[in-house]
Amino acid sequence: MLYENLQNLTNIGINRLIGIEALVVAAVVFLLTVLSTRLILPVLRAKKLNQPINMYVAEHAGKAGTPTMGGICFIISSLVAMLIWIILEKCGVLGNSQNIDLIPLALTLCLGVANGLIGFIDDYKKLVKKENEGLNEAQKLILQTVVAAAYLAMMGMTDNLPTALKIPFTDLSLELGWFAYALYLVVIIGFVNSTNITDGLDGLASSIGISVGMALIVTSVLLGSRYTGVASGMLVGALLGFLVFNHYPAKIFMGDTGSLFIGGIIMGCAISEGELIAVIIMSFVFIFEMLSSLMQRVYFKLTHGKRLFKKAPVHHHFQLMDWSEIKIVTVFFLISLALCAVGVLGVVI
Repeated sequence: MLYENLQNLTNIGINRLIGIEALVVAAVVFLLTVLSTRLILPVLRAKKLNQPINMYVAEHAGKAGTPTMGGICFIISSLVAMLIWIILEKCGVLGNSQNIDLIPLALTLCLGVANGLIGFIDDYKKLVKKENEGLNEAQKLILQTVVAAAYLAMMGMTDNLPTALKIPFTDLSLELGWFAYALYLVVIIGFVNSTNITDGLDGLASSIGISVGMALIVTSVLLGSRYTGVASGMLVGALLGFLVFNHYPAKIFMGDTGSLFIGGIIMGCAISEGELIAVIIMSFVFIFEMLSSLMQRVYFKLTHGKRLFKKAPVHHHFQLMDWSEIKIVTVFFLISLALCAVGVLGVVI
């Protein structure tokens, strides 16, 4: 087995090997994503699968004609890389081939892909109807609930669902019992929608996802969790590869297809690792984007028309304060890195 042989030859500890493996996976997925995006982008342009532009965001007028549904590029690349990795793992080339160890990784991938499929349906409806409606809120919520419930049921049936909620910065954990299912269900649905809402500026969702993915790699090394390391390495490689085309000015958008996939993968890693609170801290930029929209809606109703932000989600608020897209993405990314550091410390301490 490659893991044991490398450890014997180099005298490198298992935790360091987890980090190396995650980086190798990231590099492979990065290359595959760049290649697949180069191949798929001309097809999307030819088919005129362009992002419908929200007319209420005047700053986005210049984005008309930019292809969307780019999430399929890094989803395909991720699945190809993971299929190869799983085959090598099952053949005993990489490490141990116990079926139980692969189940959380497989279900994390399923959670990401299933949410990505919901996004694909949403994107397809938008493109066919040439409008920004897509799936309505009720339809999307029902589908997301079914996907999250199926994921949790399979995790529970295979004895891979942690019911103890670890408290960062302490040695304490809160045993949730059956309540864990309800809590995780709400958090998964809320989180995948938060990554979706964040995808509103060139490179924003990609860069925030990269920072969280890197933090998850560090966490996997600290906890000695190979499969979280592989999944998070896959996410980092996919988003870095896509960012080559998605940075300002974006040549392609990920669409709901990609943003919902990101949320599913992050939540799969958080729940299977039992570090939900720490990952929420790491991902708080995503979460605050969603909260800003919710706060805006509630405040608008309570005050009969007044607004808490100039425009929601909050990245639009800063656009109306004359911040450039590059400045907003950079500041949000730096804040995300700081929160990721806090989240990782919460796991360590």
